[in-house]
Amino acid sequence: MPGKIILIDDDALFRRSLSFHLAQAGYDVQTAASAEDGLIFTREEPVDLILLDIGLPGMDGLEALRHFNDQVGVPVIFLTARRRELDEILGLELGADDYITKPFETSVLLARVKAVLRRSHKKQQVITTPEAFSAGDIDIDPRSHTVKLKGIPIELTPTEFKLLNTLAQQPGHVFSADDLLRKVWGIEYVGQPQVVYVHIRALRTKLEKNPNRPQRVLTVRGVGYKLVPQEV
Repeated sequence: MPGKIILIDDDALFRRSLSFHLAQAGYDVQTAASAEDGLIFTREEPVDLILLDIGLPGMDGLEALRHFNDQVGVPVIFLTARRRELDEILGLELGADDYITKPFETSVLLARVKAVLRRSHKKQQVITTPEAFSAGDIDIDPRSHTVKLKGIPIELTPTEFKLLNTLAQQPGHVFSADDLLRKVWGIEYVGQPQVVYVHIRALRTKLEKNPNRPQRVLTVRGVGYKLVPQEV
């Protein structure tokens, strides 16, 4: 069950050694020396797993994990030379899937990687056909690609549906234009980012009583867009 892994660690020798062993095990491995570089890479390239050192220069691994959870949503295994249980527990509470303390045997890490990827794969299989759900007075059924506003069917284009579905999955969460381009149009999209605003405006014409004074699909100036559910 090979996959694509990014290894983020500031020790160049460690990166070379571990990436070699991971590649030998069949994984497609990319490396980064800082959390900032890792975040840039994962915004541009999809990965299946992140190996993340806690003690990074600049943004440390605990802070980076918050960003990865928000922006990437793939499993994270912490690599740490710190032996304090607080870091390990805190990392798992923040959403890391596993941790391993340096130094470690490569075979142990490979077993952890395989187990985390297997769990992730099973989870993805479970959510491939999501249930219908509601965001306030908007009902969305991803299986039938249907939307109802206050019980009345609303006709949306496939892209409009994907955009609304993305916003509605996390009500109140502000998505940047780049977030929406990646989630709705795909990582390989090379067109103009203004396409996001065009489709946001189209959604408003179909969901808002007054599209010029939206109550549901809101702009957070300088940040992005969010869906604010309205009472049923």
